[in-house]
Amino acid sequence: MPEGAQTGRTVRVKGRGMPSLRGPQRGDLVVELFIETPTRLTARQKELLREFAGTCSEQQHPKQASFLGKAKRFWDEVTGA
Repeated sequence: MPEGAQTGRTVRVKGRGMPSLRGPQRGDLVVELFIETPTRLTARQKELLREFAGTCSEQQHPKQASFLGKAKRFWDEVTGA
């Protein structure tokens, strides 16, 4: 998986999809990611996460896409751009 992958992102794995009916080739596998966040953490795990968060800058936190950004991404996927 790509570094920094987020829920909802699609990843294409070339040559790992369904086999072609007309030859030996395989199609591409398209996977939509669902990242699960742990809910029950120990005190030590919480401490480590706080320490990690303290070392992160604003550039390392992805921003949610705006409605127009999502619409553009959808249109690009539909048109193959």
